[in-house]
Order: sequence, then C-alpha cells, then structure tokens
Amino acid sequence: MSRVSLFSAPFLLGFEAYEERIDRLSRATDGYPPYNIERTVEDDGTERFLISIAVAGFGLADLDIVQEDNQLIVRGRQKDESEREFLHRGIAARQFQRSFLLADGVEVKDALLQHGMLVISVVRPKADKIARRIDIRSA
Repeated sequence: MSRVSLFSAPFLLGFEAYEERIDRLSRATDGYPPYNIERTVEDDGTERFLISIAVAGFGLADLDIVQEDNQLIVRGRQKDESEREFLHRGIAARQFQRSFLLADGVEVKDALLQHGMLVISVVRPKADKIARRIDIRSA
C-alpha cells in the first residue's frame, strides 16, 4: 500500500527531502525539555527567532548544538554524580535531544546559556523577490 502525503501532490516538485525531515521531527515528540519560540520582525524585514530551552542543571560542557543540513539539533547529557546523595531530586538529570527544522536561508547566529535557559538566536534575512522570464525554445 503506497503512502499518500501532502508532498506527493504533482505541483510540489523537489520537496522529498522536506517530507523526510518532517517525518523525522514528528517522531521526536518527547516534551522534555520545555521550550519557547519567539518571532520578531525588524524594520528592514529581517525575521529573528529566539528559541529558549529550559535546561536547569545543565552546564556548558553538558550541552551541544549542531546545525546539520537544515536541522538544528540541541543535545544535553549530564554525568550522574554517584558521590552526591539526594534526599529529593526534582531537577531532571536525563539526557535529551531536541530538533528544529530550519527553512532555507535561515542562519543560526549564536547561543547563550544564562540562569538555566539556553537561548538560541536564529535569523532569516529578508529575501529579495526574484522574477524572471523563461524563454521558450522551438524544437
């Protein structure tokens, strides 16, 4: 049985890679750690996105951010400290991986870890609209 998807429409050509990325992202449905995404538009039309991820208990050495193809991957790994004895442990010490799909032209500018929040700044410069006439050849 063949699978029907939005991207199999005949007028969407060359979007197979996007469908694969969306499928991969949809499988990662774990809600940990929680995050926010804010969008602002500057006067020149540039879009700025701030991805804020709650990473309480994680240090710089525990976090890794990688932009791979059009995907932003944030990983957190904490080492279990067996010499510490917790009476109550409410701050999770588990590893995580959070993925975000980036559109073409989107640039990851920087990341800041402050007060238990990892804030990643992503920018999409205003794209110039391009129109061109295609010449028709005669056979």
